[in-house]
Amino acid sequence: MKLAAITDEISQEFEHALDVLMEYGVQYAELRGLWGTNIADLSAEQVKRAKAALAQRGMRTACLSTPIYKCDLDSNEATVAGRMHLASARGLQDQMALLRTCCDLADEFETDLIRVFTFWKRGPLTAEIEAEIVNRFAEPAQIAASRGKILVLENEHACYIGTGTEAARVLDSIGSSAVKACWDPGNALVAGELPYPAGYEAVKPHLAHVHVKDAVLDSETGQVRWCVIGQGAIDYPGQFGALRAEGYDGYVSLETHYIPDGGTPEDGSRPCLAALRTYLKDN
Repeated sequence: MKLAAITDEISQEFEHALDVLMEYGVQYAELRGLWGTNIADLSAEQVKRAKAALAQRGMRTACLSTPIYKCDLDSNEATVAGRMHLASARGLQDQMALLRTCCDLADEFETDLIRVFTFWKRGPLTAEIEAEIVNRFAEPAQIAASRGKILVLENEHACYIGTGTEAARVLDSIGSSAVKACWDPGNALVAGELPYPAGYEAVKPHLAHVHVKDAVLDSETGQVRWCVIGQGAIDYPGQFGALRAEGYDGYVSLETHYIPDGGTPEDGSRPCLAALRTYLKDN
């Protein structure tokens, strides 16, 4: 397993975020927000600067965390119904152009992984909606395959596919080696699933990338409180043990979300990075 982190969970100052990762021996960066700009909207000059920052530190890009399919399933209006992480809102008709742009960026950053979503959740997930989601991935799968990229579909509680079980069903139906899973136990927890072992066992055959964050759920309000990895409700010792047993050799990428009271994203990411180093070493 290769430890990575989404850099803007540490700082929007990309070079500083990389320096923090180096303190913890992390050699891989997942790119989403850099200098207040989403990865999909970087200028040519920003791309050049980011590549230089990585090269100067001997670091590599794990994945591009793009906003592809963070839009409505059946509308060309640019709507927002969840966190965008600085990305511009785009409608359905703009998504294939966005994907091609992100493929170009993936070439620039020398990664084959592009994180994608499954449309804003506007109500219950029905069989008809699930079938339409599968249909919407036909063209992206073809584009990704032609460009030598893998779309890693993240289970996201603000989108229709929030759990590992749901992601597994959709990926089974898509049936493309160019569309695999970005497994996020934290999002599965918020979506009401037991992340490990239930969600993981379902999504495991499709696994190509892993995001990690931890949380405690308030049983009365259902509200989420993000916390340091290993201090929440997710069985991360079991999860990492299973990944090790399965021979998973991909990226485990920190997406902290935890910010301590009165602190900064960096203050939350540092103990999480320390915890992850221990988990990966012990397993």
